[in-house]
Amino acid sequence: MNMRFQTLSGPGVRGRFDTVLDQLVGPWWMFLVTGIAWLVIALIVLRFRLASVVAVGVLMGVVFLAGWVSEILIASMRARWRWVHVLMAIVFLFAACWSFASPFGAFWALATIFGLLLIFRGSLDLVTSISSRETNPAWWLGLTAGVLEILLGFWVSQQEFPAQALLLLLWVGFFAVFRGFSDILLAFEVRSAERR
Repeated sequence: MNMRFQTLSGPGVRGRFDTVLDQLVGPWWMFLVTGIAWLVIALIVLRFRLASVVAVGVLMGVVFLAGWVSEILIASMRARWRWVHVLMAIVFLFAACWSFASPFGAFWALATIFGLLLIFRGSLDLVTSISSRETNPAWWLGLTAGVLEILLGFWVSQQEFPAQALLLLLWVGFFAVFRGFSDILLAFEVRSAERR
């Protein structure tokens, strides 16, 4: 894969886009495979069966396992606060093992705290959009998304388990659909950039 600097690839947004595509690591077909995998996950999750619950629980295990690897790598590179990263690695490893051993239980635990996670995420979006008001002309979109996430988080927190589970399945399913399509489109963009 050739590496081009922004000055060689052209001015403006298109030049920066080409530079980012040129710097992506790995062959283009890896993005195609991950995109198809995300679409398969979305198909499983959006069918709203017991397999959906298990799929989300296993997906949580994969995320926790990635967090464990990340914390181990950070602990091996940093001397300061190493004990915190080792402790977080142990917590992530325990959570990954629990998610793989009992994906049904992991799903219901996540569904229970999903409202709280939405409130935290909405608050973060709200604060970052307000603080970027000077540099971001579309800051109000982040403000709107933050308010909607906070309201949705409070609504979900007041509901019974079936409503929480349904919203979590929809959230994960549509995230997987959008991520799958974006990875597939990225694969073809990388492939066309490699041919140039």
